[in-house]
Amino acid sequence: MNRNKNYPITAKYKLIATDLDGTLLTDDKTITDETKRWLRYAAEQGVAVIFSTGRGMQTAEAYWRELELRSPMVLLNGAEIWSGPGKLHKRIFLPRETVRRLHGIAVARGEWYWGYSVESLTNHEGWTPEMFDRDWMKFGIGCADLQRLEEIRQDLEGWGTLEITRSALTNLEISVKGVTKESGVREVCSLLGFGMPDVIALGDHHNDIRLLQAAGLGVAMGNADPRVKSIADAVTSTNNEEGVARAIRKYVFGLE
Repeated sequence: MNRNKNYPITAKYKLIATDLDGTLLTDDKTITDETKRWLRYAAEQGVAVIFSTGRGMQTAEAYWRELELRSPMVLLNGAEIWSGPGKLHKRIFLPRETVRRLHGIAVARGEWYWGYSVESLTNHEGWTPEMFDRDWMKFGIGCADLQRLEEIRQDLEGWGTLEITRSALTNLEISVKGVTKESGVREVCSLLGFGMPDVIALGDHHNDIRLLQAAGLGVAMGNADPRVKSIADAVTSTNNEEGVARAIRKYVFGLE
């Protein structure tokens, strides 16, 4: 995009909050050159470009570096917030006893599971007794049987202390009650002096819903879950069809 000087420099939003998987990333987990150009152009015009993702630093940092962004990031569905590269702002941990209980449920039911701690992303194959001495920000349970997964969800919701969402049809992502992508982006807005009306948010799954509803403009991807599309203010093209780039052109800079 070598014609940047011909584009308007007045952006309609001050912050772009984008999910990663199914949104910014194509199905092969890459960011297209066109999307990179528009994200960098937005940043050049003073728009804060941040991730709002369920991923942790272990799997999100490479994309942060690839885009050469200096802005804050919301990771682990809001349980980990960075004010900039190498600058941790906040972590919100699940109580260790809660992690033991979640682990016990997954094991007893024979489901796969994983978690994000400060030290690692660890799945059921790498889990050892030592893991219970770590602090965990997010715990996940996966099950291909949707009825069984719903039963687990209902059980966990009865505890009254957990935030339970999902980033795919076959998983549950669990954090402390009240910790969401929305809460994380609100925190970033506070750091930067913005309000939620200044935010355009993009996402594709249930863990994006609250953020899309709270943002000034919530944009669902063309490949998004039907429920996400139903609550969004707008729908762009798919993650494999430059959906994020098209949304930036149209909604941030007013270009068709």
